[in-house]
Amino acid sequence: MTNSSHPPRAPELALAVVGGGVAGLFAALCAAAEGEVLVLTKGPLLSSTSLLAQGGIAAAVGEDDDPAQHAEDTRRTGRGLCRPSAVSVLTDEAPARIRDLVELGVEFDDGLGLEGGHSRRRVVHAGGAATGDRVARKLAERVLAHPRITVAEGERMIALWRDDERCVGVVTDRRTVAARATLLSTGGAAALWERTTNPAGAVGEGMAAAYRAGAALADLEFVQFHPTTLVDSSLLLSEALRGEGALLLDEQGNRFTDELAPRDVVAREIAARGTVLLDLRPIDRGRFPSLMGSLLEEGYDPSQTPIPVAPAAHYTVGGVVTDLDGRSELPGLYAAGECAATGVHGANRLASNSLLECLVFGRRAALSALAEPALPVRRPDVPAPSEPDLVTPELRSALWRDCGLVRDAAGLSNLLDAPHLLTRLVVESALARAESRGSHFRVDFPSESEAFERHVVLREGQEPTLETWL
Repeated sequence: MTNSSHPPRAPELALAVVGGGVAGLFAALCAAAEGEVLVLTKGPLLSSTSLLAQGGIAAAVGEDDDPAQHAEDTRRTGRGLCRPSAVSVLTDEAPARIRDLVELGVEFDDGLGLEGGHSRRRVVHAGGAATGDRVARKLAERVLAHPRITVAEGERMIALWRDDERCVGVVTDRRTVAARATLLSTGGAAALWERTTNPAGAVGEGMAAAYRAGAALADLEFVQFHPTTLVDSSLLLSEALRGEGALLLDEQGNRFTDELAPRDVVAREIAARGTVLLDLRPIDRGRFPSLMGSLLEEGYDPSQTPIPVAPAAHYTVGGVVTDLDGRSELPGLYAAGECAATGVHGANRLASNSLLECLVFGRRAALSALAEPALPVRRPDVPAPSEPDLVTPELRSALWRDCGLVRDAAGLSNLLDAPHLLTRLVVESALARAESRGSHFRVDFPSESEAFERHVVLREGQEPTLETWL
């Protein structure tokens, strides 16, 4: 393929944002203060995983709280793998990012919520369990109204465009887009698993594209399975419910775990019992109107009987390796949100740090990207298109069976020849981490090992390496 097969190039952009979730939209708004921005979304603008985020946004805004305590809770949940500098950035900047959202028009509920792994109430909510939806819609409204931001919906990235030294934009299914900086905010890959809370498009396409272009990936073995998803559904029942007093019961109606233990612990406790019940009768269900309405639509009356729940793949901790300003190892390419690996979550993400990560690192990436130099006058050839990796029901079933909550070498090895790049990379990472830590559990290596208090990093053409990030 050559450049001549594409429409004429648009004027040079300061930033091309791939993905329309909270990280991408907030970054676009931050960058548009100084330059022209294009936002590309492969589906409708309001179809991202961000809209499904129920839990809220963690921030030390309470009188009895401070960023240092938020950081300690984050590190404890991360099981010794959190990057200290990233945690400090996340928790120190959190209150300011909440103020930014208020200034943009997001209306938060009164009071603060408590969720698993937090030592105190520090989670802000909007519309009860509709936080992601409320925030994403307000950001989308502002993005669509901004004179320096263009939104292209239904346009899919096929590949990143690079020369010998840097990323110079993206190739889509319609055109080439030249940009001084490109930001991937394409979300995670949890929809690769058979049982998931994510929309079907969350299959890690941004991560795979970055890897093919020469960026490094890390921490792919850490996949967080949300403990409480409605059985035979993708409906997530927010951790905020347990924070308000909802109880987990076994088939005999007995409690069997600490409802606010870290998610990996609770998820495995539930999985060991098959289906369990979430009893919502002890809580003020009126605080979560949209979620209660969804349950009624599914045929369950939470005021009368406990709700059957089981774990589902929810969040991919790993992604494109970046520094604290969103830079990947490929100059000109940035990443933020769930598709990025800053090291902030360690081996297991603390509840409600994900939307916060989108805001903090999306902003930092956008501001850093504005300093990228002008593009070369002579543009490189456009890469030939490759066939997209197909995500089949058989692949998703195999991942759930062999690379789910509980893993071993024999099962993982079954997937080494999978016809899907990111699946193979996840498996390579899981095999390389011969221990159990956080959201990665190996029955053949059931304990943590000091030898693996490092990050598994993958670069094309190289064996996995173990790295320490400060």
